[in-house]
Amino acid sequence: MNIANRILGEVYFITITVVDWVDIFTRPKYKHIILDSLTYCQQKKGLKIYAWVLMSNHLHMLVSVGQGHTVADVVRDFKKFTSKKILAELDEDVQESRREWMLEHFRRSAAGDGKSAGYRFWQDGYHPEAVWLLDFYQQKNPQGKIRELRNELNQTLNYSIRNMQDTLHKNLLTGNEMQREKFEAMGKQQEALVKSTEKRLDDMRQMVEEKLQKTLNERIGQSFEIVRSQLENVQKGLGEMKGLAQDVGGLKKVLSNVKTRGTFGEVQLGALLDQMLSPEQYEANVKTKKNATEFVEFAIKLPGKENNNDTVYLPVDAKFPKDVYEQYQDAYEAGDAALIETSSRQLEITIKKMAKDIHDKYVDPPFTTDFAIMFLPFENIYAEVIRRTALVEMLQKDWKIVVTGPTTLGAILNSLQMGFRTLAIQKRTSEVWNVLGAVKTEFGKFGGLLEKVQKNLQNAGDQLEEVMGKRTRAIERKLRQVEALPAEDSQRMLSLPELTDDEDDE
Repeated sequence: MNIANRILGEVYFITITVVDWVDIFTRPKYKHIILDSLTYCQQKKGLKIYAWVLMSNHLHMLVSVGQGHTVADVVRDFKKFTSKKILAELDEDVQESRREWMLEHFRRSAAGDGKSAGYRFWQDGYHPEAVWLLDFYQQKNPQGKIRELRNELNQTLNYSIRNMQDTLHKNLLTGNEMQREKFEAMGKQQEALVKSTEKRLDDMRQMVEEKLQKTLNERIGQSFEIVRSQLENVQKGLGEMKGLAQDVGGLKKVLSNVKTRGTFGEVQLGALLDQMLSPEQYEANVKTKKNATEFVEFAIKLPGKENNNDTVYLPVDAKFPKDVYEQYQDAYEAGDAALIETSSRQLEITIKKMAKDIHDKYVDPPFTTDFAIMFLPFENIYAEVIRRTALVEMLQKDWKIVVTGPTTLGAILNSLQMGFRTLAIQKRTSEVWNVLGAVKTEFGKFGGLLEKVQKNLQNAGDQLEEVMGKRTRAIERKLRQVEALPAEDSQRMLSLPELTDDEDDE
């Protein structure tokens, strides 16, 4: 035997058959189990498949195996795995019409051989035949059969080609004729459709143009009216903005003057004091120091420590550091750190100077309180100052100055007003006590008079009971035997006026 025959001798033709030739592989899911198992054997067990065909009840294959494996071992594992898998799938497939029939075959086959219990799927063995180069080929294809098959195949193929050509020619002629007729009909239908469509489009275009023209005229008129109204509003707004700009410019011009700014702060401070306090609780333009010539803008009148009419003044002065604050704001908006530091320091210096000025001019204990109020007329300036805690503490410690804004001043004034009310109540306490003493004296007299009136009323009641009780009952006893006359007769006899409804009610 040559080398070629030895190599081909490692290839086997095997057949694996289902018991009783049951045609189970007509169902796709059982086919897929076979294919998956063959793929696994190729990948894991060294199985080489050169050709295969799966029939309804058996499997043919040309196979060989790699080194370390045998065909018998691979076929054994293949049959064992696929048998369990297919039987389990068949047992669960309740929709299979032949399920019970196939399971009965597999059960009977298992009982017949006496080897296995339950079910038997594959027949024993796999009929391996070694594939030799010439012997096996001649066995499967005897001499001369190939030539006959080739001739028969050629004749069949030629006949089929001729029939196909004739059929194709006839179908082509028929198709061309039908196509021509369809095209003619479609052309006529298309022509009629085009004419109808053109007419409808003309009608629609005319109608749309009319409606568009009407709608356009209406919308244009409405739009012009809206635009005219908006232009009037814009013109009016421009006039208001122009007036506002003039007002802002005038306000800016006014506030640029130092004296005017002081007057503005003074006016705002006076308005707040007028709203919160009565006229007798504060004074304007007060000389708080005996030997000084300066007059504080406002001074709140506080009672002295003794019970006399001495008055202690609380100085309140308005300050408006507009220029310095604007420089600080401009530096902050510009983002210049050095300029911010410089303007911030200048603002603190200005506030300190104003506080020292108020303290030196207006604070003079015991004629005044030992502290004064510096009023900042705008909340943003007040917020910037109060944010600097160290500065506020320095003002209170060194110069006894309390910084207030419009809102905080109102709170301080409310506290002072409550103090005034408490003081008034204390002063009127003695008067109330004297009035209560007088009321007590008069109430004693009033009680004696009430007692006399009570006795008189009691005596009158006893007399009335004597008249209305005993005498009335005696008269009624005498009149029981007397027959009563009608009301009209009695009135006529006694010459009494007729009683009205009001008198009857009484």
